[in-house]
Amino acid sequence: MSPKNVVFKKIAKDKSVGVYMGKRDFVDRVDRVDPVDGIIVIDQEALQGRKVFVTLSCIFRYGRDDMDVMGIAFRRELYLSTRQVYPPLQDRDKGIHTKTQAKLLKKLGDNAYPFFFEFPDNLPCSVAMQPAPTDVGKQCAVEFEIKAFSAESQDAKIRKRSTVKLMIRKVQYAPEGEGTAPSVETTRDFVMSDKPLHVKASLDKEIYYHGETIKVHVNVTNNSNKNIKNIILSVDQISNVVLYSNDSYIKCVDLEESGDSVSAGATLQKTYKLLPVLANNRERRGIALDGKLKHEDTNLASSSVIKEGVQKDVMGIMVSYRVMVKLIVGGMMGSSEVGLEVPFKLMHPKPDAVKESEAEEEMVFQEFKRSYLKGMAGEDEDEDGNVSGGDDMAPKEK
Repeated sequence: MSPKNVVFKKIAKDKSVGVYMGKRDFVDRVDRVDPVDGIIVIDQEALQGRKVFVTLSCIFRYGRDDMDVMGIAFRRELYLSTRQVYPPLQDRDKGIHTKTQAKLLKKLGDNAYPFFFEFPDNLPCSVAMQPAPTDVGKQCAVEFEIKAFSAESQDAKIRKRSTVKLMIRKVQYAPEGEGTAPSVETTRDFVMSDKPLHVKASLDKEIYYHGETIKVHVNVTNNSNKNIKNIILSVDQISNVVLYSNDSYIKCVDLEESGDSVSAGATLQKTYKLLPVLANNRERRGIALDGKLKHEDTNLASSSVIKEGVQKDVMGIMVSYRVMVKLIVGGMMGSSEVGLEVPFKLMHPKPDAVKESEAEEEMVFQEFKRSYLKGMAGEDEDEDGNVSGGDDMAPKEK
């Protein structure tokens, strides 16, 4: 069975509402974003006359929820959209926007109702700052959440037992087409030296995938009378928290101290290899990570790519990468540095498109609980009091 046909489901503790979604990752293609669609299943008896609503929210956290200063919580809602699902405000069939919804409605019966949201084009992608091992609570992050609940009205007090929450992700994949391979060079003159030092650093391509080795081609022409004592290469991750303070965090995520030297009048041509991965940086606080679903593993944050014209100050956390090449130059008065910055993008490859034959496969309903998340085994219940949906709200297989 193709994993693309898994349907995630989660049901409120009082069984009044349940959420069914065909996917939890929604792709930002820069010019457009995949819409968020799913199905709400209701239990008329458990509802007891209450209405059912579903919301899509984007939240920027910069501290734990239980922390506040002068009554101000360390979270900001960047976006909130609410739909009334039951009683329906339009004909049920008019709310169908995707084939997945149509198939789920047919399978789940008369108590199933579709919902549909479109992302505005000025929202950031899911990203989080890695906390220190001793930190507790929620970290600085941009998160997206689908919440379904039953209440007397949209503004009425919401009971946890009547609420179900599903974290989703807004992700970006590497754009199609090859960009220009980055190359940077510089020439440095020195006092008491008739000729300069020339350094060039280049990469094979502009976009690298997570887990891919980066080859850095370094060309040194040392016509000066100085000796190069060492060549140090690194990959830096630059995270700009642009929403509330415009703080900038520069973290080295891979380092290579080559020990190579270039004497006066000599040249060097060499290719170095760097591998920026989370596995080598798990204990380091403040590194940006791709947003993750609960208890799933993740990776270093992907480079941010935004639509032209969108203001960066509403994007939460902007991430970029660069290769740094530093030459340590010896001298009578001490050492000095000659440095180059080579920018590049670190992203996920675009996944293969779903084949039409796969799209027609039978759906597999997957209870959303920890034991299904990449080797994690645990309870069915999360901290919000929601339970994974069993088959009690779905029709039995014949």
